Amino acid sequence: MIPCRAALSFARCLIRRKIVTQDSLEDSKLCRCLSTMDLIALGVGSTLGAGVYVLAGDVAKSDSGPSIVISFLIAALASVMAGLCYAEFGARVPKTGSAYLYTYVTVGELWAFVTGWNLILSYVIGTSSVARAWSGTFDELLNKQIGQFFRTYFKMNYSGLAEYPDFFAVCLVLLLAALLSFGVKESAWVNKVFTAINMLVLLFVMVAGFVKGNVANWKISEEFLRNISASARKLPSENGTYVYGAGGFMPFGITGTLAGAATCFYAFVGFDCIATTGEEVRNPQKAIPIGIVTSLLVCFMAYFGVSAALTLMMPYYLLDEKSPLPVAFEYVGWGPAKYVVAAGSLCALSTSLLGSIFPMPRVIYAMAEDGLLFKCLAQINSKTKTPIIATLSSGAVAAVMAFLFDLKALVDMMSIGTLLAYSLVAACVLILRYQPGLCYEQPKYSPEKEALESRTSPASKSESQATMLQEQGFRLRLLISPSTLPTQQSASLVSCLVGFLAFLVLGLSILTTHGVHAIVGLQAWSLALLVLLLLLCIATTVTIWRQPQNQQKVSFMVPFLPFLPAFSILVNIYLMVQLSAETWVRFSIWMALGFLIYFAYGIRHSLERGPREEDDEDAYSDNVNAATAEKSAVQANDHHRRNLCLPFSFHEKTSEC
Repeated sequence: MIPCRAALSFARCLIRRKIVTQDSLEDSKLCRCLSTMDLIALGVGSTLGAGVYVLAGDVAKSDSGPSIVISFLIAALASVMAGLCYAEFGARVPKTGSAYLYTYVTVGELWAFVTGWNLILSYVIGTSSVARAWSGTFDELLNKQIGQFFRTYFKMNYSGLAEYPDFFAVCLVLLLAALLSFGVKESAWVNKVFTAINMLVLLFVMVAGFVKGNVANWKISEEFLRNISASARKLPSENGTYVYGAGGFMPFGITGTLAGAATCFYAFVGFDCIATTGEEVRNPQKAIPIGIVTSLLVCFMAYFGVSAALTLMMPYYLLDEKSPLPVAFEYVGWGPAKYVVAAGSLCALSTSLLGSIFPMPRVIYAMAEDGLLFKCLAQINSKTKTPIIATLSSGAVAAVMAFLFDLKALVDMMSIGTLLAYSLVAACVLILRYQPGLCYEQPKYSPEKEALESRTSPASKSESQATMLQEQGFRLRLLISPSTLPTQQSASLVSCLVGFLAFLVLGLSILTTHGVHAIVGLQAWSLALLVLLLLLCIATTVTIWRQPQNQQKVSFMVPFLPFLPAFSILVNIYLMVQLSAETWVRFSIWMALGFLIYFAYGIRHSLERGPREEDDEDAYSDNVNAATAEKSAVQANDHHRRNLCLPFSFHEKTSEC
């Protein structure tokens, strides 16, 4: 009996949820000094990195052609779905932690730790890789003299390490870490300056492209491309088209445009850093949703304009995959413009680097504040109001990685953390909106209340529990004719259906990725499985849609529920399945290290480990009797009811530090 109860207690620890009270929302140890414009600049700077100077040429030449503008549109719509889910949680829970916090208050501690641990990995690798890219871009302007010097005197001939130690990248990361430690207001000011320069350069590129562009580059004929392919002695590809496509606006067809959209989706990653500023922004319930949506809109307009200008200036098959804009300006006779592009690229890399390193210590701080990571990481500087230990330690780790390691093989691991966070936030929105009530925190454990409960007769307890089971038991009629108001039954049903939907989407993604040849070959088993999975996905989504939603309003809410979050889950899981097996092996190693920390330290030091669990552990050691077992069951049920009440909607906090 005791091992069974111990297992149940352990399981409750894994699914216990964070209770956010009104006092905790209003009180912040950090400095509330950021405005809505600061958040927009932070989101744009983090999202609109150097990819806008490189990605458009690469995707246009190999996948989409001139239809890259459509690829960016599709990718932007998919990103906006994730952004809207973040925006609603930012309005409900304006606290530091981003997807980690949103998962903690909705689906439990274990999933929250998995999310936060992977976000840390994504930010560390992102910071290190962008720092090395900044160093490489600056070296290009100096004709690669820095790299040549270090290759000569500091060459490293070890597998997995970089070709040479990048001292420049180390100095850059440590400089930004020191800037963030000095104060968030100063960091936001620097970010706004670099973001403004970057936007001016992109505006120049767009104007130049439309002035020097030629619409004929969007109407290249198939015969012309066939002659070019023949003169270049390039054979047709597997699908029968020539290496440069079939011409026109979509030279590689709709499949090429969609393939380009999948690549372009990663260009919009970065807006989630806005969600980590919940305790540092004035009016967070309004500023965070506005910042997320506006920054995604600005980034889409920039990507759309630059890609259109690029493909108008130069035929897509002539684009340079590594430096498309300088080569395009050379093509139209504006060679000196490459220096303007270089300046914009360095500013874009600077803002992208700041956007990567900015949220990293805040997620670490949130996890340490909750007790899931070491408590020393939650230390706040009394003068600057910044998480000083988390900032310096995470900056040091990123600097070491940028100094020694070849990060090309690790960059794909960034995608797992980001896409997993997107998927969980979308699932949490679905679960949250169908809860029966968003109430305040229940009264805490008290000995007086316990003494009164212990005097209740066993007969009355048994009768009460039987009635509760009868009333709360799952009823099939909920699927056919749900109630008009959300109940605990409908909320539990939606939670189960969301998990089932994620499982179906995973199966559908695996089938369409690894069984695509069977589907194209019209094999019966693949078609039958595809139709079955699609029908189950549609039926599950419709069943969720029929359940009653909570009518409580906040400043921003996701529209088109449950279809928009469900589609966001589909896109994110599909992209995760596309990652290589080597990436998943590295991800498993990182998760094993994380679970070691969680089960050895975090699960025992979590702030949500209330008096009930401590009493349970003492009772186990003293070999409790049957009366104590009944008391523990009542307490566990009360704790479960308390966790189901999600206190999310509060008055806005507008005070500064």
